[in-house]
Amino acid sequence: MLIGIPKEIKNNENRVALTPAGVHSLVSRGHRVLIESNAGLGSGFT
Repeated sequence: MLIGIPKEIKNNENRVALTPAGVHSLVSRGHRVLIESNAGLGSGFT
């Protein structure tokens, strides 16, 4: 399955719908994950 994660659109919203660990879990199960550029930029994940 192809899963897309969009970036936030509200001002001062830093959360993103999926953590790096969540992405890893989905990919390890054979899914493809696409994340929009700069999604979660202020969330603190690197």
